[in-house]
Amino acid sequence: MKNFKVIPFIITIIISFNLNLFADSDNFPSDISEQFEQNTSYIVCDPLQPFNRGIFAFNDKVYTWFLEPSAKGYSKIFPKKIRHWFNNFFKNLLFPIRFVNNILQFKFKGAGIETARFILNSTIGVVGFSDVAYWKFHLKPHDEDFGQTLGFYHLNNTIHLEWPFIGPSNIRDTIGFVGDLFLNPISYIPNLWIAGAIYTFKKMNYTSLHIGEYEKFRRESLDFYSFIRDMYEQNRIKLIKE
Repeated sequence: MKNFKVIPFIITIIISFNLNLFADSDNFPSDISEQFEQNTSYIVCDPLQPFNRGIFAFNDKVYTWFLEPSAKGYSKIFPKKIRHWFNNFFKNLLFPIRFVNNILQFKFKGAGIETARFILNSTIGVVGFSDVAYWKFHLKPHDEDFGQTLGFYHLNNTIHLEWPFIGPSNIRDTIGFVGDLFLNPISYIPNLWIAGAIYTFKKMNYTSLHIGEYEKFRRESLDFYSFIRDMYEQNRIKLIKE
């Protein structure tokens, strides 16, 4: 019976990640046209394109029918300032991912800044609700994840993948995604339903701050799937090189 209790939780976790593409738009640059002009020579390895396109179409429906309406309703309940506070809190909570991956890439300055940011935001910033490290001490975050770390050690992205609910990825970043889960404090909450609810709230809150970006991507593309695929892969390369 315990195995059956895990199944609803797994479904909750999958939905709570919401589509990495839509809920975490940091994977994409703000100036889309400029980014394409700089990377027109890059060719994505996509031998599973028919399968990926099917999953992409499914994810598009999930966003249109579930994520966007839910985020809009949520944004009407909580003022934007409060939603920014929640977003700051969760970003501060994920400090271990950024710290460890900075260390693994020998970016010790970045690891030091991330440590200082965590201490300042956890104390003066009231457990991270306020990003005082940035607006008062001008300490910018050094975002690194395990996918970037694998790229740092020259592991190629190999083939592009589109995951249900999660969105665009590749073999390297899929491995990195799993690795980052072990550094995510939320993953260690013993009550599975509480952990799932926290993941859901985190992603819903973030998405509510970025409503309209997905629609902008769609308007500026002729082939929406290829557009998002190429933007994801190009920007991941850019992040690894930084």
